[in-house]
Parts: sequence; structure tokens; C-alpha cells
Amino acid sequence: MDTVHTTAALLPDPAELHGYLRALAVLDQAICRDPRFSRYSFFTAWGPGTEAALMDNGSGDDFSVLFPSAGVLVRGFDHESEMSPYAADDEQVWPGVIDEVPAALRPLLDDPAFVDEGIGVPRVTACLWWEIGGSTWRTGSGIEFPSGNPDPDGSGRLFRLLTDRSPEAVQAHFEEDYGRPVPLDTVRHVLAGHPLTPEGARGLNPAALADEALLRRIAADPEVEAYLACDGEFDLTRTDPIESIALPAGLPVEPVAGCNAGGTHYLCAPAGSDRVRPVLYTDSEGQASLIAESLAEALTLAIVLPSWHDALAGFRPPALNADYLEDNPDHSEVRDRLLAALRLPPATEPDVLARLLTTAARTVPDGFLPSVEGEEDAAFEPMLRLPAE
Repeated sequence: MDTVHTTAALLPDPAELHGYLRALAVLDQAICRDPRFSRYSFFTAWGPGTEAALMDNGSGDDFSVLFPSAGVLVRGFDHESEMSPYAADDEQVWPGVIDEVPAALRPLLDDPAFVDEGIGVPRVTACLWWEIGGSTWRTGSGIEFPSGNPDPDGSGRLFRLLTDRSPEAVQAHFEEDYGRPVPLDTVRHVLAGHPLTPEGARGLNPAALADEALLRRIAADPEVEAYLACDGEFDLTRTDPIESIALPAGLPVEPVAGCNAGGTHYLCAPAGSDRVRPVLYTDSEGQASLIAESLAEALTLAIVLPSWHDALAGFRPPALNADYLEDNPDHSEVRDRLLAALRLPPATEPDVLARLLTTAARTVPDGFLPSVEGEEDAAFEPMLRLPAE
């Protein structure tokens, strides 16, 4: 019989569970055709000092894992369980399920998101907790489970991905859920705690990060469009470069955006091609650099690292981005909101900076340093400069 006691023996410690649940949310929202309907989600500010991982299968079953300062609380609800409040004559939580929850964690069960207004009790058939300073998962010790059911409280089904956290199990789950292949290498990468790159996200859901899909999302979201046109220096209305350019190998370039200072962003490959098109930037001073391996990566760069030009000039943290952050103290919140609106994976400044420098370094050796069209001896200068020792 699978019960909450079985689950307690198989769950990892809170730190590992926290990272794993964040990874599940990242994967699910990348794979899902519409993130509003993904099964797994993660909220860094669910309540004061509380993070929350949620699962809702859309069929009446859900769980929450809440991370307040006092420990961790896991609540699960199986709508078909005999232990559901709806199945009880008195419409109360099954005896013993939450009776021993510590006082510091108990109020979390009364969150309106987890309480049925009609009966005024928490929706819960399974509950576990880990107190701060504890060393093990705890459950109600005196629960008398209904007989004749191999999964009486729904724990086995609800927490299946929490007790079997192997990449293979996660891959199988999402392939079954969404009916299409999911790359195992990408699942392993994200579960190992590495950031999901735009390339990885594209492998999980190719249509979501296609150039046309991204451009449509920008046009449909005034906040995104306004940020990119101003702070991001990626204005989609500025597609008329100061002068036409040509690449050494003859690869076609298509202006896609510009900035107030006269710079232009180009997609490097034939328009409409299935291949991912790198993004080249040229400024008004005769300098150029490859800045991203795709439009998705270029947008991530513009949102996460608005001072990326300074990075190519040799600036590094903490000086890099310092002035911008001083003027825009809410940048982290804006960043996360814009990335989510574009369905771009979460990204941090160090990761984005590292990818920018790696990509910029191949501008010259890989034939992306342009010249003025018709003037092969009028080559641009590379923008990338090494920082002073």
C-alpha cells in the first residue's frame, strides 16, 4: 500500500526538493504549448517569506509544497480518495492527516488557495512536513487508512515524480502528458541544476521560440515592446540601417531591430529558413559583433543584461550593469516578467554574460565580421575587448 508514510521515506531533503521542483516547473512551462496551462509551477513570492511549488493536473488533483522560514509543508489532494473531505459525512479533513502539523506551519493549510469556500476546510488527503532544524519528513502518526485501496490518500499518484526523480521518469512523464518526444539530455541538464538555455527550450518545444512566434509575442505585449525599444535597445521599428553590410562568406543578413544610437541587429541566414539564425550587431562607429546564437538568445540578452555593450568593451561585475540597476531597482522583477511573457527560460546575469562573451569571441574566426556592402576593404572592427588586467 502506498501512503504518505511511503512518500516520507522517499522524499529528498528540503534543499534538494526545492531545486528539483523549480526544475520541474522550468521544464513543464517550456514544453507546454501554453504556459498558463502547465501542470507544474513555482512562485518565489507566494507569501511573505514563502516560496511555493504547485502541481495541478487539471482533473481535480493537486499538491503544494510550501517553503516558509519555519520549514516545509507538503499538501496533497486526491479528489477521488475516500479520505477527501467531500467523501466524509461531516465534510472534515480525515482524522490524523493534519492533526500533528506544527503550529508554525499549520496556518499555511488555511491559505484560501487550498481551502474550499463551501465547506471551509483545507483540501487535503495527504500531508507531510519538515520543521526547521529537523532531520526527517514527518506525517500524521495515527492515521487509519481505508482498507482495500492500494493508494488510499493518493500519495502514490500525486507524488510519483517527487519520489522517483530520475531523468528517465521525468522524461516519460512529460512525453506521456504532452504526446511528443522530450530530449533526455535537456531533462538531465535542467534537473542537474543548470539553466535552461534558449537552445534547450527550443528542443523541448520548437514552435515556441521560433523567430516569428517571438516577434508576434513582442508585438502583442506593450510592456515587452516598450522595454525592448528603450532599455533593451532592440526596437523592432528601426530596421533601416545606416549602411548595408555584407558578410565574408556571403551569408544573407536581415535587419530585425535597431537602437537610438544608430546600431542595427541582424539575423544571419536566409529569411524563413528552418535553421536557427545567429544575431549580429553593428554600431554607428564601425564596430560589429556576433551577440547571440538565436533571436531568443538576443532577446534574453537585451532583457537580462541591458548594459551588454559595456561587457564587450571590457566591463565586468560589479561595475557592469551597476548604473542601470541603481536607476532601475526593480529590474529583477521586470526581467522575470518579460522573460515569462516571451516564453523565454529564466536566466541570470552571470549565465547571460558568459554566453555573450563566448559568442562574441567567434565573430572573426567564424566569418561574422562584416564590411560595408560593395567595399570589401571597409571591414568593421570587432567590438569585443578584453578587460584590463
